[in-house]
Amino acid sequence: MNWPGATHGLMRIVAALILIPHGYQKLFGIGERGPSGDVRSLVAATIELVFGTLILLGLQTRWAAFLCSGLMAFAYWLVHGPRAFLPYVNGGELAMLLCFVFLFLWANGPGDWSLDAVLAKRRKSS
Repeated sequence: MNWPGATHGLMRIVAALILIPHGYQKLFGIGERGPSGDVRSLVAATIELVFGTLILLGLQTRWAAFLCSGLMAFAYWLVHGPRAFLPYVNGGELAMLLCFVFLFLWANGPGDWSLDAVLAKRRKSS
């Protein structure tokens, strides 16, 4: 078994599965908080749902991961950063971690377990 390829794909899938519910929460109020009504939250929720799903599937992963990395940096500095500088104090650990996971996916691609890999193999064999 190709452990590096498998763990790369699992990291992508788990990161997307962590991101996507945040979009549902913002749009539909699932979870502890009600739906967010401000424009900034609606844009973030749309990015989390649409591009999180693309990352989950491994489709157009580099572009989706680049956008989600920026979103997580934005979330860290605009939402968590004003509370305190350090992530363990301001509650921004998840945003910071996801920012760098998505940056990794942008730089390294989706891995073997992805629709991007399947499409690349089909193009190569044609």
